[in-house]
Amino acid sequence: MFYVYIIYSSALDQHYIGQTSNLIDRLYRHKNSGSKSTKKANDWELKYTEVFTNRLEALNREQEIKKKKSRKYIEALLRKV
Repeated sequence: MFYVYIIYSSALDQHYIGQTSNLIDRLYRHKNSGSKSTKKANDWELKYTEVFTNRLEALNREQEIKKKKSRKYIEALLRKV
């Protein structure tokens, strides 16, 4: 299983979009400075996930979300949960 996820830091008021095959480990690394993109804060919270059967589908979905470059789009996804 592969996951596309969105995490949020209230300290930075920022979302981060990623994909992984091990969601628990990835979230741990985000919260404990194991990621260059998220090391500025340690209050990251999981807000959204989608599950895929292969990495290519997850990568494509991650890129689809990122290409929108829209906080409104991300917040709309979060409201659907």
